[in-house]
Amino acid sequence: MNNMLEHSRLRAVGDLGQQIWLDNLSRNLLASGQLADLIAADGIQGLTSNPAIFYHAIQHDSAYQAALPQLRSALATPEARFEALVLPDVQRACDLFAPLYRESDGRAGFVSFEVSPRLSHDVEGTIAAAKRLWAAIARPNVMIKIPATPAGIAALEEVIYAGINVNMTLIFTASQIHAVRAAHRRGLARRLQDTASVQRIASVASVFISRIDVAVDALLENSADSGAVALRGRAAMTAARIAYHDWKNDGGFSVFAAFGATPQWLLWASTGTKHPEQRDVRYVEGLIGPHTINTVPDATLAAFRDHGEAAATLLDADIDADRAVMAQLARHGIDLETVGQQLLAAGLLQFEQAFDKLLALTA
Repeated sequence: MNNMLEHSRLRAVGDLGQQIWLDNLSRNLLASGQLADLIAADGIQGLTSNPAIFYHAIQHDSAYQAALPQLRSALATPEARFEALVLPDVQRACDLFAPLYRESDGRAGFVSFEVSPRLSHDVEGTIAAAKRLWAAIARPNVMIKIPATPAGIAALEEVIYAGINVNMTLIFTASQIHAVRAAHRRGLARRLQDTASVQRIASVASVFISRIDVAVDALLENSADSGAVALRGRAAMTAARIAYHDWKNDGGFSVFAAFGATPQWLLWASTGTKHPEQRDVRYVEGLIGPHTINTVPDATLAAFRDHGEAAATLLDADIDADRAVMAQLARHGIDLETVGQQLLAAGLLQFEQAFDKLLALTA
């Protein structure tokens, strides 16, 4: 084991100040000991899940299939059966990460579980679901995952005010990041006004990466301009670096930090490479930096373990060059806000469809 620890490429990323989380959860992952091995050998510091992940798990894991007949008799709705199937696994994953959560003073070791995608435009429904799931899972290191729609962002303030950890997901634009950050701080400010503790209330802003490049590259594809060709594959990480620069240089959180609050970290999501001609770990290698998180799917995790290079990327080292890239994209008619809103709508639809399919499995 000591030899594994010494040579783990993934653990080396942690040494540079970035947490690597796994973007997967299933009963087999837990029962096989694979998740425990990833924590011990590779220093994996957290885990995320979503409806598509659970659809795949329930469809292919025989342990879930064996439990379904009894649940169909005991519980009236497909959603109740789904939660009865998977919430114990969320709890087990939380328990595996609990030592890390304690050792890090509540800054690592989180497991994310998402509210129903059907609530993405329902403020009160999202708040109620977050409170219900927080109470049902009953682990201090669970994060309730909420999509960064206008309704989800409005719910964030209330959920943070309630003292619940939140992973804001499906973030594609700078305006979403700023709105999420403001709502997070409003929730903390209200707690301070009530003289309530703001310690150990964790939140991350999950910024989706590779989907932006897929969308932007498609817009650039038909241009014969050599400048457009040179911009392909650059939009997503450029936007991420600018977001990191803005986060790092924002002094507005200091008043909350004085009371022991944890900053809302940026989390890089959708970091599996979509283009077959691009390096399969480019969205991990290119976004390593202190106080960030990268949640990676199994294939990307395995690829980085095999040949990834762990090196500090100085995320905001050349912010002027990054802003110049953004200006070039704009000159080619690329509006990342418009692209991001389209990707948000597509992401919501994808998760809603996956949720509908997984509920059909439990019907």
